[in-house]
Amino acid sequence: MTPKTLYDKLWDSHVIRERGDGTVLLYVDRHLLHEVSTPQSFVALDRRGLCPHRPAANLAVPDHAVPTRSRNLADAGALAKAQTERLMENVRRHGIPFIPLDDVRQGIVHVMGPEQGFTLPGITLACGDSHTTTHGAFGALGFGVGASECGIVMAAQALVLRKSKTMRVHFEGLPGEGVTAKDLALALVSTIGANGASGYAIEYTGEAVRAMSMEERMTICNMSIEAGARVALVAPDETTFAWLKDRPMAPKGELWDKAVAYWRTLPTDEGARYDREVVIDVASITPHVTWGTSPEDVVPADGHVPDPERIDDPVRRQRVRKALDYMGLRPGQKISDIEVDMVFIGSCTNGRLSDLRAAAEVLKGRKVKEGVRAIIVPGSGLVKQAAEEEGLHEIFLQAGCEWREPGCSMCVAMNGDMLQPGMRCASTSNRNFEGRQGKGGRTHLVSPAMAAAAAVTGRLADPRSLRN
Repeated sequence: MTPKTLYDKLWDSHVIRERGDGTVLLYVDRHLLHEVSTPQSFVALDRRGLCPHRPAANLAVPDHAVPTRSRNLADAGALAKAQTERLMENVRRHGIPFIPLDDVRQGIVHVMGPEQGFTLPGITLACGDSHTTTHGAFGALGFGVGASECGIVMAAQALVLRKSKTMRVHFEGLPGEGVTAKDLALALVSTIGANGASGYAIEYTGEAVRAMSMEERMTICNMSIEAGARVALVAPDETTFAWLKDRPMAPKGELWDKAVAYWRTLPTDEGARYDREVVIDVASITPHVTWGTSPEDVVPADGHVPDPERIDDPVRRQRVRKALDYMGLRPGQKISDIEVDMVFIGSCTNGRLSDLRAAAEVLKGRKVKEGVRAIIVPGSGLVKQAAEEEGLHEIFLQAGCEWREPGCSMCVAMNGDMLQPGMRCASTSNRNFEGRQGKGGRTHLVSPAMAAAAAVTGRLADPRSLRN
């Protein structure tokens, strides 16, 4: 038998039919739905008189457009209210499992799905959101799809897809104190570029990855789409199994034992070959931050804004000029001199309990700097509940932060949470594109600890300088 990578095993076990043109019909085990990506999907089903093939293989939750100031849909605006109500009606008509806004399990799809055990090793999982790469942290083949494909998945439980090439990203060594999975993710995007993994499925390996918690693995897989990868994977191991055991939708009893036995066969075989390999020395990575309008625009927290006149490539030189103009930054400016107006801690990248703990560690006993507004949005109701049981919310409130309800919030700026033109935000989300957090808004991507440090200093600051 030819040795196979984890990706090969997942792909091959789900191929229904080879189509002779380089594509295959691939079986899709599970499908996550939210209110923004699926309205057209249900319209397409209705026009053709179709119903979901396996309603129970789907799980729906409102997350993108929902308000975080309260659970009153009107607070997010008429469009958000209409989108959420339409999702509720569509899933009711088709018998699709649904987690409503007032349910403690409600949350961002990429937080809620794993929490419920809907995400499992060995499965294929689709969602109308590009950050479905997150679920690869469990050894699942998760990928984002468009609205039309969401409808096809519901109706046929399959998609026509082309196999990706494989890339192994090997993180060599262990990170230093204060260096997080977010920093590793930003360092990777900076190293290979925003399109460096386009056409590839990334598998993360190395001592640093094995030592990560599941939440950290989800963060690094989540950010893989920012390097162009539609699929990201970490081989399931004892950490994975311990995290999933007894989750509501995970297998139980004898089925659990059988599932784990199968999951142990999934890691890449010795001798399997990848199409590309990237090795990153983790010891060389420090806290990172973006300066521009692409996730590849990254420098260390103690670094400087680049000078476009020192860039030989004329195309890149012009792009850097444009980014600096939009961001209101000067060439050579120290990162630590950049002042912020807002801080956002949350999103499917960094809205989990461990992320909130990291922020609380920095904020404890400190105050948000006058003139800075900091909002903290848990990734799910269960995360919010757990944080409150630990008293983290008291730390946030005493520091002067706003403690919100779960949702995507400022990551997508379609729910009332957004920047005004010219405002600058230290954000734990995943994208810093022009207007991503509001028209004219300026976003710097950072880890939760660095976001908290920005809140108390009013500047982009290395969180290691604020150790308690």
